[in-house]
Amino acid sequence: MTTSPHPVLAQVTARISARSSARRDAYLSRVRDARTAGPARGGLGCANLAHGFAACGPADKLRLRGDVTPNIAIVSAYNDMLSAHQPLKDYPDRLKAAIAAAGGTAQFAGGVPAMCDGITQGRAGMELSLFSRDVVAMATAVALSHDMFDGALLLGVCDKIVPGLVIGALAFGHLPAILVPAGPMASGLPNAQKAAIRKRFAAGEVGRDELLEAESASYHSAGTCTFYGTANSNQLLMEVMGLHLPGASFVPPGTALRDALTDAAGRRVLELTDLGDHYTPVGELLDERAFVNGVVALLATGGSTNHTLHLVAMAAAAGIELTWDDFDELSKVTPLLTRLYPNGTADVNHFHAAGGTAFLIGELLDAGLLHADARTVGGDTLADYRRTPGLHEDELRWTPVPAESGDPSVLRPVAEPFDEHGGLHTVRGNLGRAVVKVSAVRPEHRLIEAPARVFESQEALQQAFAAGELDRDVVAVVRYQGPRANGMPELHRLTPPLSVLQDRGHRVALVTDGRMSGASGAVPAAIHVSPEAAAGGPLARVRDGDVVRLDADKGLLEVLVPDDEFAAREPSGGAPDAAAWSGTGRELFHAFRNAVGPAEQGAGVFGTPDGWDAAVPA
Repeated sequence: MTTSPHPVLAQVTARISARSSARRDAYLSRVRDARTAGPARGGLGCANLAHGFAACGPADKLRLRGDVTPNIAIVSAYNDMLSAHQPLKDYPDRLKAAIAAAGGTAQFAGGVPAMCDGITQGRAGMELSLFSRDVVAMATAVALSHDMFDGALLLGVCDKIVPGLVIGALAFGHLPAILVPAGPMASGLPNAQKAAIRKRFAAGEVGRDELLEAESASYHSAGTCTFYGTANSNQLLMEVMGLHLPGASFVPPGTALRDALTDAAGRRVLELTDLGDHYTPVGELLDERAFVNGVVALLATGGSTNHTLHLVAMAAAAGIELTWDDFDELSKVTPLLTRLYPNGTADVNHFHAAGGTAFLIGELLDAGLLHADARTVGGDTLADYRRTPGLHEDELRWTPVPAESGDPSVLRPVAEPFDEHGGLHTVRGNLGRAVVKVSAVRPEHRLIEAPARVFESQEALQQAFAAGELDRDVVAVVRYQGPRANGMPELHRLTPPLSVLQDRGHRVALVTDGRMSGASGAVPAAIHVSPEAAAGGPLARVRDGDVVRLDADKGLLEVLVPDDEFAAREPSGGAPDAAAWSGTGRELFHAFRNAVGPAEQGAGVFGTPDGWDAAVPA
């Protein structure tokens, strides 16, 4: 059963369509102009085409000479340092074989960089992390720029990589594209134990050896890290937005079912090309309905706050203007249906076993909280995603998901949610606008009013904590961490000390123009504060001792200083200058710092037709 869209879902989608109409129409016009009557390689000169298939075998050369065989680009973020991407090593050969058996050809079009935020946390490399999304987008565009291809298979999993692949693919929106996932590693050390060890290390109760042993037991094999951070939020969103095959997101690597789904993606993309029977260009598939569905899925699962940046940036690449107000309005009618670490103790393997994406999609469809008619790569509409894949006598089949959750402590129906509202709230006030992930924050901790302690690096906060200077009620203001300041790094090293203070009974909150992302925990944190301090935002005028109020439920973020006094203050502190912001490759990204837009518009470097200020709400 699918019902008509919820009134708020319909209103928000209509509002997005209205505000985006000019840009979306211009984008779709470019997409349709790029579509050709046959393979684009048919327009290549003989020398161009000969270069394009010079390394192919005789059979593929013969096929590529003509204009009836679809040729698929494979773009991969493989490297064997990232556990999530290591399984992608053999995908190109596997996909080529599946595509050849189905009558097509495929070429490895290009690789894109893939960095791991888990490795770079607290290091200089983390200051390149967000910028790497746009590098991936540009690298994807380079890979697809040869006019040899009729479709694309995009191999990537983690944080900035999937959004970058999508943004790059949208620049070639006349081509169909399927995201091909790798799947999660097996569950390791229980998340509650991991969190406890981290807190004990922050408090000085255990040493590095004990901490490393716990972390190694958590992240222990090939596959995606199993907590519900940005990587797994990526996977869930790609499925709900129709870019994965149904049920493909959380099938483990190295299994027969994973292999069958990979093969199926190769066969399916052929059908979606302009030479197939179900032409589905990615630029048309990713419409307003798809992005609203992605926002709802993020809210219903308490997913990564990084997607308040990435969804906005991906939408902009499709000519769609998505704002934080849209997230906020949808959050008020979207129930929280999952409890996954860091919002609970379970991981994505438990979620998958309890019914996973198929159960979640079915519940949201029945409540009218997803657009059932949104287009997908795996069926006619999203309604086809209420099924789960399996092998039956070695044949891949999809069957209806069970009507009840296999574990209500992890995944619940709409009728019995963990919370009536979604996992993300928007707050605003005289300190700007920010995002708060409330799904892991107890209701009694969602209103904090306490004196500020101002820092300009997470290291300075850690030093103050170690010196006992924060053992009280405090709002930690960590500024000059936005995209223009230093690339907007994630600040996960703040979570353990602030959690320790909260566990001691203190009223604690974090306010920052930096990021916390998918691992945001139980301490209330107003993040992505916009405008950022480095762009003249009001955080630059906050002083030690100012009382700051964060009310996540009422949507307030304010410093309790008289307006005239606060406005008269001169900004203090500052972002690192060019000389200081160097090393670990940072000097190569100065142009990105100068070009990057505000967090509210996705913190991207590509700009908008009307300039960066065009879509920022007053």
